[in-house]
Amino acid sequence: MVIKRTTIKGLAFDLLIEEVNERTSAGGLICYMASVYRVEKGTGAKQLIRRSRLPGAADEMRRQYERDGLQALRRLAA
Repeated sequence: MVIKRTTIKGLAFDLLIEEVNERTSAGGLICYMASVYRVEKGTGAKQLIRRSRLPGAADEMRRQYERDGLQALRRLAA
């Protein structure tokens, strides 16, 4: 099982993107889960914003945030 964590730094809070990827010995995909958390700067408290089981979803979420900034977060939270 491979867990990949990516942090996107912000002024008031950071975004933590966690990807869990499990593969068979032949390379077939067993399980994939991507989660986006809002992490408060002072306390370190995490709030789940979005979760997806579609492979490649974390890259799409990351591109949306880098392109649209806070507007993307408002869309994700709704």
